[in-house]
Amino acid sequence: MESKIKFPQLQKKQILLIFLIGILLLVIAIPTEKKEKTSNQEEREDREERMLVESKEEEYVKRMERKLKETLECVEGVGKVDVLITLKSTGQKIVEKDRNSKRKYSEEKDSTGGMREVKDEQQEKQSIYIQDTDGSQKPYISKEMLPEIAGVLVVAQGGEKPVVIQNITEAVQALFGVEVHKIKIMKRSDK
Repeated sequence: MESKIKFPQLQKKQILLIFLIGILLLVIAIPTEKKEKTSNQEEREDREERMLVESKEEEYVKRMERKLKETLECVEGVGKVDVLITLKSTGQKIVEKDRNSKRKYSEEKDSTGGMREVKDEQQEKQSIYIQDTDGSQKPYISKEMLPEIAGVLVVAQGGEKPVVIQNITEAVQALFGVEVHKIKIMKRSDK
């Protein structure tokens, strides 16, 4: 003889309802955890990106200072040189974006019975991503602009001679596109 446990109709509905509520709670809870992780991960990545940009800027400035110093020391009458370059802005990366335009035309009647054409245009921009070898995705950089130089200070042994000052000023203008009033040439002390 087989014994079957029979649940009344009401209990089957309750069990089904409890099961569905459990599944719903799981579905709701899973995306929330991922969002928190991605937000923390994004903050960490942003912090790392800022540190990387700052170190790249420092490297850029030091490299430009070194090159300018080495070049100016080769110019007759300049002598020993020290160079200080300050930045006006940080470098900029231009992210490539897909652009989608949607245009919608419709006609409306106004209160006086006249007809008018209504144009509605929407543009959507979406960043393009590339996949690294490790599987992570990064935005596709289409253009990278160097930091803008704010000013240049040159301290040279020949910094008191008008010809040397003019030569250094013209060289800095040609190399960095800095305005004359943002270039300062000073005489180096013998100490």
